[in-house]
Amino acid sequence: MPEAKQKLLIVEDDIGLQKQLRWTFDDLEVLQAANRQEAIEQLRRAEPGVVLQDLGLPPDAHGVREGMATLKEILNLAPGTKVIVVTGNADRDSGLEAVGLGAYDFYQKPLETTVLRLIVERAFHIHALEQQNRALRESQAASPLHGIVATDPGMLKVCRLVEKVAPTDVSLLILGESGTGKELIAHAVHELSSRGGARFVAINCAAIPEQLLESELFGHERGAFTGAVKTTPGKIEIADGGTLFLDEIGDMPPQLQAKLLRFLQARVIERIGGREEIAVNVRVVCATHRDLKALIRDQLFREDLFYRLSEVTVTLPPLRDRAGAAAALAHVLLRRFGALHGLPKRGFTPGALAAIAAHRWPGNVRELENKVKAAVIVAEGPFVTAEDLGLANAAETDLSFNLKQVRVRAERQAVHQALAVADGNVSRAAELLGVSRPTLYDLMDRCGIRREQSET
Repeated sequence: MPEAKQKLLIVEDDIGLQKQLRWTFDDLEVLQAANRQEAIEQLRRAEPGVVLQDLGLPPDAHGVREGMATLKEILNLAPGTKVIVVTGNADRDSGLEAVGLGAYDFYQKPLETTVLRLIVERAFHIHALEQQNRALRESQAASPLHGIVATDPGMLKVCRLVEKVAPTDVSLLILGESGTGKELIAHAVHELSSRGGARFVAINCAAIPEQLLESELFGHERGAFTGAVKTTPGKIEIADGGTLFLDEIGDMPPQLQAKLLRFLQARVIERIGGREEIAVNVRVVCATHRDLKALIRDQLFREDLFYRLSEVTVTLPPLRDRAGAAAALAHVLLRRFGALHGLPKRGFTPGALAAIAAHRWPGNVRELENKVKAAVIVAEGPFVTAEDLGLANAAETDLSFNLKQVRVRAERQAVHQALAVADGNVSRAAELLGVSRPTLYDLMDRCGIRREQSET
């Protein structure tokens, strides 16, 4: 299959220049627009990597007001697009102003096609490199804590703790609200441990009826009860050599808690109806959204079992308390689900990002996943709106990160959130924060944010 041509959008109202530029770039897929509305329509429909835009556009063909407004809208909708502005003869100041707004470069009329081709080719090259860099960062971010996106201090602390305890064999208790990613953390602990090549066996203690849970965990011998037509090993035995993940341990019935405690102390089990003790070498990781200490006070959970299970405790913060995490996760999920369904999307509209930031996310990451997955399918254009997400529209001022209005204690949160909303684009994040790019780098250094993790 022949390689697809690179897409170049030319925004120019002069028909003669349109024809000349189309001929100059006949090796590219050239799209044309004569005004701001047509340019935005082409941008949404075709997603060009480079835009060549005249600053003198109608209804202000002799000025630059409309051209500057068009430039801002293009960069707002597609921050990664490289925009080369074309200015009038001797109008260098407008070109510099455009670059200050985020344009990739500027070129002054009259046009010299050889030079212009070099500028456009370089812009396409930079655009491709940035896409490759983004893909590389995403692939690196998947390891070692696969599937976990950590952009805020709380989750970064969790990841550092997981990396420390995973190589050991201590029992781990993971606490957090439903949908915060407790099973992902359990998988990460398993994969980073010496047991990573063995089985990871998970069982949800709240999803299995009490009368069946004991059999699921410890197995049974043939004839142990009605319907036991064959000897069946339990989850603990199946996980021998690997990791056993007991989800929602707070819902385990009290009589089973005693049997689990005996296993943790002796590391042997007896199947239901059996007399033989079976030695099992397994690491136990548990999780719950319930308050175990409150359950202990109410005599619904054994205190001695709690201390056996919680040699190390990891507490996952809810999504609403993770500064900028919802936007960062939304960008990752958008790319993942877009590729999965063959419907790649360029990003979120400013209104969608405002709605994501304003929503409380009671269902945490699981709720965000469901909304982004649905939005990928129902969105008509390359950009997802708040309506596509099923979220109430929020004022775009919710995305203002002017550090002059924020106290020192909020600097770290504002920088993390701006970088997340900008999907790692430092220039865009600096614009959101109301500071220059060098100032943002200083803030990142002061907040301990590594540049290589944030630059596009």
